Amino acid sequence: MDADTIIQQSNALAEQASQLAEQSAELATNAALLSNLHSATGDPIIFNLTIFVLAIFIGFYVVWSVTPALHAPLMSVTNAISSVIIVGALIAVGPREMSFSTLMGFIAMTLAAVNIFGGFIVSNRMLAMFKKKAVNARSKV
Repeated sequence: MDADTIIQQSNALAEQASQLAEQSAELATNAALLSNLHSATGDPIIFNLTIFVLAIFIGFYVVWSVTPALHAPLMSVTNAISSVIIVGALIAVGPREMSFSTLMGFIAMTLAAVNIFGGFIVSNRMLAMFKKKAVNARSKV
């Protein structure tokens, strides 16, 4: 490769980088406009409630389409997520004064504990299905 080819390639790369920078600046401007539009268009409670309802439907269809072979590993992951929730709930429950966040932290901690222990019970039952059953030596006689 000669020096002229390298210079032409570097100029082409510099031009592409300049175009990408202009496009990213335009995207940033559009994102700022969209965020301003969102805050001016409606009640955030309705927006968050809509997301919550959609998450319920998506979660329902995802959970019921899981094959039984994948159930035990997914339960383990869910238990891990619930353990993180318990850590956050313990932080919320920590203060001595009773407040709304303390009550919500207690409820979250209780429900996450039920989820963890229930998950362990279900995982144990699922894994027991794959164990070989012990054959009684007397029954062969």
